[in-house]
This record gives sequence, C-alpha cells and structure tokens, in this order.
Amino acid sequence: MSFGAAITDAEGLRLTSDEKTLFKEMNPFGFILFARNIETADQTRALCEDFREAVGRTCLITIDQEGGRVQRLRSPLAREWVPPLDHVTRAGDQAERAMYLRYRLIAHELLDLGIDSNCAPMVDLFRDETHAFLKNRCYASDPKQVSAIGRAVADGHLDSGVLPVVKHMPGHGLSTLDSHHDLPHVDLPLEALEDADFAPFRALNDLPMGMTAHLVYDQIDPRPATISAAMMTLIRDRIGFDGLIMTDDITMKALNGAPAELTRQALDAGCDVVLHCNGAFEERAQVLEAAGQMTEAAQARADRALAHRQPPQELDILAAEAELSALMGGQVYAG
Repeated sequence: MSFGAAITDAEGLRLTSDEKTLFKEMNPFGFILFARNIETADQTRALCEDFREAVGRTCLITIDQEGGRVQRLRSPLAREWVPPLDHVTRAGDQAERAMYLRYRLIAHELLDLGIDSNCAPMVDLFRDETHAFLKNRCYASDPKQVSAIGRAVADGHLDSGVLPVVKHMPGHGLSTLDSHHDLPHVDLPLEALEDADFAPFRALNDLPMGMTAHLVYDQIDPRPATISAAMMTLIRDRIGFDGLIMTDDITMKALNGAPAELTRQALDAGCDVVLHCNGAFEERAQVLEAAGQMTEAAQARADRALAHRQPPQELDILAAEAELSALMGGQVYAG
C-alpha cells in the first residue's frame, strides 16, 4: 500500500465526518496529537482508533512528549517531568541509565493510549547562546555525551514498542532565534559543524525516523534546511541517515510561503514526508493534495521504519520508578 507523503493532525477530540472522508481519500502516512486532542484516556484511545479506521491500517501516531515544557500529555494522564537538561544534570554520571528509564516510562504511557511514536530524542547541542525555546530541552553540549544519551533515549522508546524520531537534523543548537516565529541563521563552515552539531546525528544514523530543522546554514545553502536539497544530501551522504525524514511543522513562521507550496518544496528537496500541524481543515486538505503519494524510495523507508515497531519488552513500573528515583536522588518529577 502506498502512503500519502504527510503526517497531519485533527481539529478536536474525535474526528469529524469531513476529516474521516479526507483521511480515507488521501491516506496520510500518519498523524500527530496535540493537547487540544487529549482529554481523557478513553477519549484519546478512541481518537487513535478513529485515525486508524479512517486509513484502514495501523498507521503511525506520534506526539511531542519530551517531558518538561514540551509535553502534550499532562497529569493525570501522564507523569510531569522536569526538563531534559535538568534531568541529565541531576543524574550526573548516571544520565544514560536515568534517561533510558525516563523514556521507557514515557513510552509505556504513550503506547497504553494507542500512540506508537514520539518526537524524541532531541540531540541538538546547546551553547550559552542557544535560544531559550530549545536550551533546556537539550541533553548536553558535548557531542559524545549527547550521542550516548540520545542512544539511551531511543532504546527506551524501542524497548517499549514506540518509534523514536531523532531531531532536529542536522542540528538546531546554534539557533539564537525561536524557529516557531523567526528563521535562524548559522554562519559556520562545514568543517566546524562536522565534529560538533552533526556528530550526534551521525552516531544515531541507524534510527528509523528523523525530523528536519528550520534554520539556514549560510555557508552551505541560503535556503532553510527543510527545503534545501543541499542539506538533504548532506543528511543522507555526510551524516549517513537513511531512515525516513519528516519535516518539522511546515506552518512554523521560520518558513515563508503557503503550506501547500512549502510541502512541494520540502518533498522536492528530498524529505520523505511533510509534517503539517494546526491548520484549518481546508489548509490540511490542500497540504495532503500537494503531498501526494510517497516516492518509491520514501515508501521503502516508511516500510522499514514501521518494521521497527515491536511488541514492548516487559517493564516493572514500580521497579523502574524506584531505580530512577535512586539515580536522581529522589528528584524525578516536576513540582
């Protein structure tokens, strides 16, 4: 079966009849949930079933559940986590194990609700000047440490039956602007990036899915990475990532243009699938139409990514929480 080259969302807590018809006709690769789509556990499970019934298959359903500020599921449906950087700092030299356990617990919560993907690990390197929208979502500033923690986060998801999405390729940590509102520029040569920002993505280039960054590397291409063929070639060839590449949300203000136009630009540049969020119904329909069907190469990557969905390994919740608390000196959750 050929998938539509898009991941999209829903307006509310259940699909409308128009949304069901649209998704049945266009068959998007998957869907993403936001806080507006989540009220109760039973309602969230029912919405996930709506998505899958509409496309007639067990499609991918993803979410942004990093913990901390970027956390769509909240109490009482999910644990309230400290930001990732705070978690790593508290765990010290036990950070890899602590982050593995954190994301095993997060992934367990997701899968229980019917959500089988998460937009993590985020392996951007932070600096002193990294914008606040990103900084405490990072794990560290050292590429080797970030790579190791990123691997632990990815393994935590995979061991729990949830597909990780590594982000933001090829690295967003140099951004001093919030790409939700502005287009960041990075003015460093390729040589300066190879062993720094690109390194964690190279170390994790075997993961099934990755997400692009909306920023410009001025010395490589004047276009934002998401719509840059040069940057997509760099991700494929120099970083060596051959998983499914999805864009970050194409409605973010870092990109200039109509979402349907940006959809074609991103796919023509070499992205496999476009992420479209928070648009009205008509805009969503336009994006799905513009996206069309996946290319043969994208479809192969999609099939390989979905094959990574495995039954979750057994998890003793109480034992995992106790171990995590011991690793972090009792300071595990927010509040």
